[in-house]
Amino acid sequence: MQTSRIVQHVLALALLAAAALGTGCDRSKDAVSQAATADAAQGVPAPGIAETRAIAEEGFIYGLPLVMNYAVMHEFAVDSGSAEFKAPFNQIRNLSSVATPDDTAVVTPNSDTPYSILWLDLRAEPMVISVPEVDPKRYYSVQLIDGNTYNFGYIGSRATGSGAGHYLVTGPDWKGDKPEGIQQVFTSTTPFVFANFRTQLFDPADIENVKKVQAGYNAQPLSAFLGQPAPAAAPKIEFLPATTAGVKDNFFDYLGAALELVPQTPEDQEIRARLASIGVGPGRKFDFKELSPEHKAEVGLGMKAGDEKVDAFVAQGIKNVNGWSIGSFFGDQAFYKGDWLLRAAAAKSGIYGNDAVEATYPLTRTTAAGEPIDTSQHNYTLTFPAGQLPPVNAFWSVTMYDGNSQLLIKNPINRYLVNSPMLDSMKKNPDGSLTLHIQKDSPGKELESNWLPAPDGPAYLVMRLYWPKDTPPSVLPAGTGSWKPPGVVAASSGS
Repeated sequence: MQTSRIVQHVLALALLAAAALGTGCDRSKDAVSQAATADAAQGVPAPGIAETRAIAEEGFIYGLPLVMNYAVMHEFAVDSGSAEFKAPFNQIRNLSSVATPDDTAVVTPNSDTPYSILWLDLRAEPMVISVPEVDPKRYYSVQLIDGNTYNFGYIGSRATGSGAGHYLVTGPDWKGDKPEGIQQVFTSTTPFVFANFRTQLFDPADIENVKKVQAGYNAQPLSAFLGQPAPAAAPKIEFLPATTAGVKDNFFDYLGAALELVPQTPEDQEIRARLASIGVGPGRKFDFKELSPEHKAEVGLGMKAGDEKVDAFVAQGIKNVNGWSIGSFFGDQAFYKGDWLLRAAAAKSGIYGNDAVEATYPLTRTTAAGEPIDTSQHNYTLTFPAGQLPPVNAFWSVTMYDGNSQLLIKNPINRYLVNSPMLDSMKKNPDGSLTLHIQKDSPGKELESNWLPAPDGPAYLVMRLYWPKDTPPSVLPAGTGSWKPPGVVAASSGS
């Protein structure tokens, strides 16, 4: 869904380590040795100090996506009193509005594709997602994300086409053949699933047409779809209350709650056993809170080390292409192959991101020369050479954000992005190239059609390529593709 406040909260995890350490930084080796036996003396069968730290590091890397997902699920679908609550499980909530600078709950808001939000509880029976026929010129997608944060399936323009259809989403324990009338079956690794709908918005005046498409989205139990009696309801779950703001202070509590809802697999059996040895998750022999202060200090250090490893991996996996950062960490279970560091990097770089084949997101804060983009000091241009617009099957956009807040920019023409549906109204250069004017003040009526209004200060640009072409020229593989976005160039001093 692009980077949100949950990522900002997770970035503060280092504070937990500092708080956990307290004055323990000055403790002597004898004190540490004595503390190492304290848990055992109190009947808490915890590993030694060094091993506890190692498990905490590994557990942070493994558990980061699970914790972030659990917190979002609780706010979106469990806690009806949350400001972020969208709808109960198995009900669609259409967010039929155009993002503006007044929208501040989520950073880098997406003004291209209004969302429809659906959290699924598949414990009692599978759910059927139905979509209407959509104009082939309008891109849409339904991204299916399980509790492991695997993108385990897609419905939509790229994956299944623009025709109407019914699609079955099942939990890991469901057995059965594809029912009549169902186009495709998608199987989740977990009983709780996030279905994230995106519907293309051509321009602000197009919002009523988007609402009509959204009205055609539907979710119902398989029994209702087949006209059969419903099975017994699943047992009620007493969810551990969780918020995205509470991630940094309650990480292992949230992880324990999340693991109750994520079935163990051969891939994670070993790490889950190690987590249980420090009192986290199913199979634990004691409560994590029973650890001694010294053990908790080592947990804080382990988490900090894990966080640093994730940051380093994110930086390594992003390629600099003409000043744009391009990369992708998202995919299904087969894509990750038990690589928990890769999965954690995906969550931290922007949880619920698309597979690169569905959408790729170059982003930049710098010019092609590596200088920070500051539109209080300069005007800038971004020129696509003739015949070298972003190669996509759906559409592309370039959105402007304030470089400090990463929110949209108030401007006199209420334009927050430039996209390919606007091309007919834009002016091309004599050689066929297209230049976008990136500046805080209007470039004049003659060029205003190509103006991307900017802040009076640092700027942050995100390019979104929906359904990128997979044959050259292509942005794929993300970061090393044959098509490369042109760099932003400083044009003149701002006035």
